[in-house]
Amino acid sequence: MKSIFKIALTSAFILLVSFQSNAQSSKYKCMLQMNNYMGEGAYIVVSLVNANGEYEKTLYVMGDDKKWYKSLKEWNKFHTQKNDDISAKTGASVTGGDRSVTTIEIENSKINKGYKLRFESAVEDQKYYVSDLEIPLTTEGIAEKTDGKGYIKYVRLNKI
Repeated sequence: MKSIFKIALTSAFILLVSFQSNAQSSKYKCMLQMNNYMGEGAYIVVSLVNANGEYEKTLYVMGDDKKWYKSLKEWNKFHTQKNDDISAKTGASVTGGDRSVTTIEIENSKINKGYKLRFESAVEDQKYYVSDLEIPLTTEGIAEKTDGKGYIKYVRLNKI
């Protein structure tokens, strides 16, 4: 009977350690440089997307006025369906030529598993970019500077 108890206790300990290692995350300083453009501040959302391009989590939102969230069309569909709380993940919008430095947290289990960070951007009365830029969550992808296709000039991540 004692050996069964020891095996059960050891198994529970291994499961607990395994669960904790899967739940670990790392913080990254995210430096975003905007292109020079004329107009209002851009609303930008940083999302975790899986290998199929499906949204899994909102990591950060630049722009705190909720009435403009609908301009980020694809993310807004996910956000309204999941009803995820983003109040702790919002900051100011960024204008043409501005630089923004924020901190985002990424689960370590998502690295080298086909996930990406998607930066989606919109500016009032101007073009919308569902994928202004995407950073593959690979060891190499995180270390490189990534150029944008729309309002974002580039993004660089540094592990804190």
